[in-house]
Amino acid sequence: AVEYYERVLGFHTGWTWGEPALLASVCRDRVELNLSQGSGGTTPISKVYFQMSGVDAYYDRISAAGANVAVPLADRPYGMRDFRIVDPSGNELSFGEAATAIASR
Repeated sequence: AVEYYERVLGFHTGWTWGEPALLASVCRDRVELNLSQGSGGTTPISKVYFQMSGVDAYYDRISAAGANVAVPLADRPYGMRDFRIVDPSGNELSFGEAATAIASR
């Protein structure tokens, strides 16, 4: 998972614990995500929404890097321009920017 977040999503490793890593931190800009190995045979799925600037350029970059796009980039009726990907563990990550911020550029 750490390699995917670095290579595809542009995060960097903050720290890891264990060998192989049971816990890890990946960081990008002012965001830090903690990744952990599932236990007990079940892997819970997370859903995260990142509000950001430059969503179009980020979408282009991670799509070219091989992100599994579940919902393509588009303007939404709730006022955001966003998209959703699914990481290799099945977690859903959405990235969006307020449509008003894009229109004012």
